[in-house]
Amino acid sequence: MARALRAQLALLTGGLAPDDYVEAWWNWYLNLSREPTAQAELLKHAWDQVADNVTFAWRAALADGPVAPKASGGAFAGDAWSRWPFNVYAHAYGNTVEFWNRALSAVPGLKPEQERTLDFASRTALEAFSPANYLSTNPELIEATRAEAGQNLVRGLGFWLEDLQRTLGTQAKEEPERFVVGRDVAASPGKVILRNELIELIQYSPTTDTVYAEPILIVPAWIMKYYILDLSPANSMVRYLVSQGHTVFMVSWKNPTASDRNLGMDDYLRLGVRAAVDAVARVVPDRPMHAVGYCIGGTLLSIAAARFAAQGDQRIASVTLLAAQQDFSEAGELSVFISPSQLDMLEAVMNRAGVLDSRQMSGAFALLRSRDLLWAPAVNSYVRGKRESQNDLMAWNADGTRMPCRMHSEYLRGLYLNNALARGQFLAEGAPVDLAAIRLPMFVVGTETDHVAPWKSVYKARALTRSSDYTFLLTSGGHNAGIVSGPVHPRRRHRVYTWYDDHSTLSPDQWLETNAPQPGSWWPTWQSWLAGHSSAHRVAPPAVGAPATGLAPLADAPGEYVLRR
Repeated sequence: MARALRAQLALLTGGLAPDDYVEAWWNWYLNLSREPTAQAELLKHAWDQVADNVTFAWRAALADGPVAPKASGGAFAGDAWSRWPFNVYAHAYGNTVEFWNRALSAVPGLKPEQERTLDFASRTALEAFSPANYLSTNPELIEATRAEAGQNLVRGLGFWLEDLQRTLGTQAKEEPERFVVGRDVAASPGKVILRNELIELIQYSPTTDTVYAEPILIVPAWIMKYYILDLSPANSMVRYLVSQGHTVFMVSWKNPTASDRNLGMDDYLRLGVRAAVDAVARVVPDRPMHAVGYCIGGTLLSIAAARFAAQGDQRIASVTLLAAQQDFSEAGELSVFISPSQLDMLEAVMNRAGVLDSRQMSGAFALLRSRDLLWAPAVNSYVRGKRESQNDLMAWNADGTRMPCRMHSEYLRGLYLNNALARGQFLAEGAPVDLAAIRLPMFVVGTETDHVAPWKSVYKARALTRSSDYTFLLTSGGHNAGIVSGPVHPRRRHRVYTWYDDHSTLSPDQWLETNAPQPGSWWPTWQSWLAGHSSAHRVAPPAVGAPATGLAPLADAPGEYVLRR
């Protein structure tokens, strides 16, 4: 009964647990009520802000030229925002943001998780009231409307109606013309050589006469379609690796439905990583493989590598982790959605549907960056009447996946909420996972502005494992764009350092100060590392599949699973 009520409540709150927010605000109020000094300081600050708003408005009204507001960056950077009365709106908004930031940080006694909840709630609310979002208070929108005689609003209304129909399900979303899966993205030639109830395994066609003897197995996150690593040719990691002489295998996860609700983490380990490793070992026998894991695929790969090591399985030659966490004690902005109450509500929703729909996940990510992912696109589409030109990464991002109820619950509770993997308490295949069993060469990549797997959290992998050949690389960019760098990228930079049999420790900040940034993409640096950890003698490309062992080619890449909606 309680679970059913939570599921109904989730429909009203967008999946957010209201009790977390009520408790955080209530505790803030109670703690503030016990601090008369803090109350007096906040009251004085509020009056100072009001006085500053009045003074600025008077000065701006009497000025002969433009007067820049306090909030003169970001959305208010244009010259039009320095003219009356719009500079007054921007200035008052800047003071309001400043006041609430101070009010929510000046009260002692709050738990860290409650401070994060308040920061998220206040930031989301304040961004919703920004004068940049509304026609009547944004001078740039007013000028655009005047210049087009209102035609931008006509187009915007049409876009709004289209999006409303898609949201209500009365109009199917059209396939993006520029980026069709199998033609423009996920287009690297290859064959599906394995299909089970959870994955397809793709073996990519070689483009060089000889290849490195050790193949590469890539385990992407099941929260996403695999082709983020096989986008358009200039951004395809698969195409780049193959062009450098590597034999590449890719796991393509099934997009689960309600019938898959009982698939758990052990199933993803057994039917996913283990099945893929077994298949690669049959195609390229007697050669260990380089294993690569991205995001939560990297977390799963870490679990698998630890289990393999504990069992004496030596088929993995090295481990590369891309924006993947093992220690979730500092999980970053996503932690605002991880609490017992929030997970209870999420499980109630998943229990009813059997899966977590991709729209709920994308909605949560959008709230974390509401200015960039919600308000700016809405203003551009519905007021400016302009649709943003889609690129390959955006097309991939719109191609969402679902997650089974059981697996997602085990993942969130065991790893995020309880941090069981870092504590050595996470059970896989009935046994505790000991990451210290991993002694393989490791290459770990973090991204500077990652809000999903913060780089300082990714950095902790070295303390949990026992690799005597350990490289950490930090690249500019975010969780997706930083990884999908392309082999040549003029706006990227990276820092890298390798420990060899060195037990010295550096804090993340010390590591950052010690290692100067290098210009360019991190891909060539990683490829050199892979080459250095492979046999010097190159060999003829392996056959496609292993028909003698039952691994005959089943279909052309990209296969069936990636096409399922």
